[in-house]
Amino acid sequence: VLPFPSQVVYNRVGKCGSRTVVLLLRILSEKHGFNLVTSDIHNKTRLTKNEQMELIKNISTAEQPYLFTRHVHFLNFSRFGGDQPVYINIIRDPVNRFLSNYFFRRFGDWRGEQNHMIRTPSMRQEERYLDINVCILENYPECSNPRLFYIIPYFCGQHPRCREPGEWALERAKLNVNENFLLVGILEELEDVLLLLERFLPHYFKDVLSIYKNPEHRKLGNLTVTVKKTVPSPEAIQILYQRMRYEYEFYYYVKEQFHLLKRKFGLKSHIRKARPRPEFFIPSPLETEEPIDDEEEDDEKWLEDIYKR
Repeated sequence: VLPFPSQVVYNRVGKCGSRTVVLLLRILSEKHGFNLVTSDIHNKTRLTKNEQMELIKNISTAEQPYLFTRHVHFLNFSRFGGDQPVYINIIRDPVNRFLSNYFFRRFGDWRGEQNHMIRTPSMRQEERYLDINVCILENYPECSNPRLFYIIPYFCGQHPRCREPGEWALERAKLNVNENFLLVGILEELEDVLLLLERFLPHYFKDVLSIYKNPEHRKLGNLTVTVKKTVPSPEAIQILYQRMRYEYEFYYYVKEQFHLLKRKFGLKSHIRKARPRPEFFIPSPLETEEPIDDEEEDDEKWLEDIYKR
């Protein structure tokens, strides 16, 4: 019997499918009897030292087993004398994440609750209907660095340098992924992410895929799709790629690790054909079409080692 991690943190990255996953978690928490601790704070990801201490204290004293979820940059529990929980997360293609956020802030989704007006009530009409190409090509603050440096800080942490685009934040984020996260999946392969979560954390995620595929749940999930989203011109997309160089290095690193994990457990990757990307900083794609046999390390032993971290 594998050790049962009773403390799990999903420090969800914005616009990376987290509302879909939280919908699933609400069903799963009732089904499996774990404590789902959510936060109503959506716009404060960077915390002072005192705020970190207070949040870690509140999380650590929650009734176990718990799964805590909030949009917040990585918190180092051990720094403040706490037990480090198991971390999980999901990311997506950085340009797609940026576009989803850009239009969601302006027009919300299909839930019909005018949530974009609630989130951005002071946004002027000319800003709300600002053409995405104009925003990118004319270097509006919303479409230029460091505003585009978004995913990495969720894994780098609370250090001020984690908010500065560069090698330091990138390498620290990679280190935390390796040392503190049980799984970082990619949204483009969400079903495989759910399969692995069910394998690694069955007390939380057993039957998650059957719930996700249920037609009634799919109806709810479709309501969270951003509306009025358009695709920028190739020239604008190329500029976004250049501005997101470190984001893409991190994304492809995580994707490679995720594909290696899938291969280890015999899952095939169904890779969609992506739009062309500049080759000067994008690594070669990892071929993962066929599963491989890996007898060097027992699967259950590997999970035990993860849980002991």
